[in-house]
Amino acid sequence: MNCFLVTMVALIAISATLVVAHEHHHFVPHYHFEYGVHDPHTHDVKEQHEHRDGHHVHGGYTMKEADGTKRVVEYTSGPHEGFQAVVKRIGHAQHPAHGHEHPTSYVGVTHWGHGSGR
Repeated sequence: MNCFLVTMVALIAISATLVVAHEHHHFVPHYHFEYGVHDPHTHDVKEQHEHRDGHHVHGGYTMKEADGTKRVVEYTSGPHEGFQAVVKRIGHAQHPAHGHEHPTSYVGVTHWGHGSGR
């Protein structure tokens, strides 16, 4: 009788583990966050936001670069489109007084996903 009881408890424990594992398999992640920093002492200025609903993510960030320009990145990711990001640099680079000022502006698009080899 004792052996039967131990076997039944073991089977119940295994079944419960399988049910929990099965439930985690169907878990759908969902979150939203954002934060920002503006530190006048270190001149660190940046912000980030992201939203996830299942397999679809969209978000972005901005940051003040050391040369005075502002980097802006917006991105999306999903099971069909992969990861895509648009990168912008806004403003004119400020170099030390002994250097030359070169205006810099660009927009870049990155596609990582199915068939891209990444």
